[in-house]
Amino acid sequence: MDPHQVIIRPVISEKSYNLIEGEGQYTFQVDRRANKNQIKNAIEGAFDVSVAKVNTANVKSKPKRQGLTRGRTATWKKAVVKLAPGDRIELFEGV
Repeated sequence: MDPHQVIIRPVISEKSYNLIEGEGQYTFQVDRRANKNQIKNAIEGAFDVSVAKVNTANVKSKPKRQGLTRGRTATWKKAVVKLAPGDRIELFEGV
């Protein structure tokens, strides 16, 4: 798979930034069909870094409401990627 088909977007949250600063781990929303090897290859190809470890989790949908309209958020897959020591992804810097 193309790296841009595997990686959907970075996850921007307070917890994800704490993981970057403390442990050098980056969080991404990825394609639900992608496995850990595909995620590792996509991150290494897109950002020119070496990946030490990949952890994945399926995030369940949540009920949401806006006025009388009810619905649910989409189910998605999250990947937390630990890089080799000394590697950084500049995409997350300065945001």
